[in-house]
Amino acid sequence: MKDEGSEPYPSKRLGQHFLRDQRTIHRIIDALAPKRDETIIEIGPGTGALTSVLIERAGHVVAVEFDNKLGPLLQERFASFENFKLVMGDALTVDFCAQILPARSARIVANLPYNISTAILQRLIAQRACLDDMVLMLQREVVERVLALPGTTDRGFISVLVEAYCEAEKLFDVAPGAFRPPPKVWSSVMRLRFRPRIDTENTDETLLWQVVSAGFAQKRKTILNNLRHASGRLQESLKLNGGASIVLCKAGIDLKRRAETLTVEEWQRITQAQL
Repeated sequence: MKDEGSEPYPSKRLGQHFLRDQRTIHRIIDALAPKRDETIIEIGPGTGALTSVLIERAGHVVAVEFDNKLGPLLQERFASFENFKLVMGDALTVDFCAQILPARSARIVANLPYNISTAILQRLIAQRACLDDMVLMLQREVVERVLALPGTTDRGFISVLVEAYCEAEKLFDVAPGAFRPPPKVWSSVMRLRFRPRIDTENTDETLLWQVVSAGFAQKRKTILNNLRHASGRLQESLKLNGGASIVLCKAGIDLKRRAETLTVEEWQRITQAQL
């Protein structure tokens, strides 16, 4: 194993902060609790701090790394392990379900780059068919937004998306000093378990997320004003059903409400009022 001084320095452009604190590493592994018959996908292994422990405890480890300069280091450290597979690629485009074959399902562990963490989270939810659960480290403010309840100011599109498909909980905070280099903000580790039956069943899911996205377009505006400025398919759908105010009335939604006050069930009603 190379010493710290010879390892590639974290890329500021890629938002890299390599996890170094051993206590935090083992708290994440303990939260995941990998088993010998499980496949674990690690997104952003970096220099392999989590990977080295995962290989000892999991049945198979698929590490997805975007940074080409880290590929040789990871191969040197782990290529000799039969249960290790390195995938050089972008987590925003990698087909996780294909990469874990012949396994049918996998679990996710990741220290997500701050600059694209919510985009990756959306991508993982889109590939939930082959994923069971996830233990993720994100910027603490992002975790607060993900977990924000209806009626709170942090509530946004990502809050509704996660609530629709997952049971989510915050596990613990991580101080900046656990990383190299230390970020300017705290991080949090959270667990997300995919629901056996999603709450959006019997709903046009594509239309649903267009409605939610439009609803949060300008948070200071009412849901009515935001939907009135919708575009594309949603705009056509609203017009066919008499306009945004008629649709909201059919769904039983007060026209003066703002998007952050709505529950997942109420977003569904707005969608179903157009079907």
